[in-house]
Amino acid sequence: MNRLSQALSKTFIFPDNPRMADEHLSQVMPAADTRIRTLVLSGRHLLNQKGNHSPTAVKTARTKQDAMERKTGGGGGGGKEGGKVVLIDPSLVFRPEEAIKKSGWNFRNFETDLTNQWMDTVKQTYLNMHTHQCVEYVQKKHKEWGQFNKFKSTIMEALVKLNDLVDESDPDVQVPNIIHAFQTAERLREAHPEKEWLHLTGLIHDLGKVMAFYGEPQWSTVGDTFVVGCAFPSSIVYRDSTFHNNPDLKNPKFNTKHGMYEPNCGLRNVFISWGHDEYMYQVLKHNKCTLPEEAMYIIRFHSFYPWHTGKDYMHLCDNRDLEMLPWIREFNKFDLYTKKEKVPDIESLMPYYQSLIDKYCPGVLSW
Repeated sequence: MNRLSQALSKTFIFPDNPRMADEHLSQVMPAADTRIRTLVLSGRHLLNQKGNHSPTAVKTARTKQDAMERKTGGGGGGGKEGGKVVLIDPSLVFRPEEAIKKSGWNFRNFETDLTNQWMDTVKQTYLNMHTHQCVEYVQKKHKEWGQFNKFKSTIMEALVKLNDLVDESDPDVQVPNIIHAFQTAERLREAHPEKEWLHLTGLIHDLGKVMAFYGEPQWSTVGDTFVVGCAFPSSIVYRDSTFHNNPDLKNPKFNTKHGMYEPNCGLRNVFISWGHDEYMYQVLKHNKCTLPEEAMYIIRFHSFYPWHTGKDYMHLCDNRDLEMLPWIREFNKFDLYTKKEKVPDIESLMPYYQSLIDKYCPGVLSW
C-alpha cells in the first residue's frame, strides 16, 4: 500500500491501454501486492496530473472517460462491470478503508472461531471488561490514575515500552504495539504531510496502554470503550454475551437511554469505560502538552467505536463533539487499516518523531 500511495501521488497518468498500465504498476509495486494491483487495474484508469486528488478533478477525469466511451462505443478492452467502465477514484489512496474492503482483508471480525485460540483470548478480555467496568469502577480508576504518581518518563521512553505489549483485545494482529504506532503515524504522514500534529497523534494514540506495565489488567487498558451509567447499546462488541454480570444492570437508573446524564451534555461530561484513551488524554492535559484540540479528541475517543462507528450515544453529544467527530473518523481509517502493512524501519524514523515530541510534549512527563 505504501508503494502504491507513492506511485499514485506523483505526476502520473496510467495509459489507456491496460497492458501498458500493468507494466507501469509492475515497476513500482512488488509481486506480493498482486491483490492491490488487480484492484487498480480492474478497468482503464485516468489520474489527473500533479497529484490532484480533489473531487472536482476526479469528476473531470470521469467525464473525460465517459466522453471517450461514447465516442468509441465503449470498445478498447479493459475492465468492465455490467457494461460499465470501472474508474478507480485516485483519492482511494487516502481512503484506505475502501481499498481494503475490495482487497478481501477482514478487520474487526469478532466472531467466535473454535480453531482460533487467539479469539478465545480476545473474547475473554471483553468478558472481563464488560463484567467489571461499571460506574463505581470507572470513577475509582479516575481517582487512582489521576494522581499521576505511577512513574516519570519521556514520551519516547514510554513508547519503547509498547515493544513488549501485545493487545489482547485485538482480533486482527498479534504484534507489539510499537509497530502499530509507527504504522499509523507513517500513513497519516503520507496522507496529511502538512499536519505534523496528526503524525504525532498517530504515534502516541495508544500510549496509554503503558498502564499494563503498572498493574492495570488488559481488560482495563485496551479494547473498545463504552459509556457507563446509561443503557448499553447493541453496537458494543459482544453486547449480548458478556454483560450479564455487570453490576450496573441491577440499577434501574443506569438502564435508560440517558441514564445518569442530561441530554446533549457533551461527552466530556460522561464516564466512559476506563482505558488507554482517557488515561493518555489526561496525561497530556496534566503535563500541559500543546497538541491541538483535534488531537486531544482523537486520543480521547479513538476507541469509542459504539459512537464514531456504531453511531450510538449521539443523544449525549453536544455541538463540539459533533464538530470533532469527522476528525476521529478520518483518524480511524489509518488506525485500523494499517495493521496489515509492512513493519516500518522504526530506528530510522525516530529522529523525525522525536522532533515532534520536543515541540508538543517535551521533557519528562508525570504518568
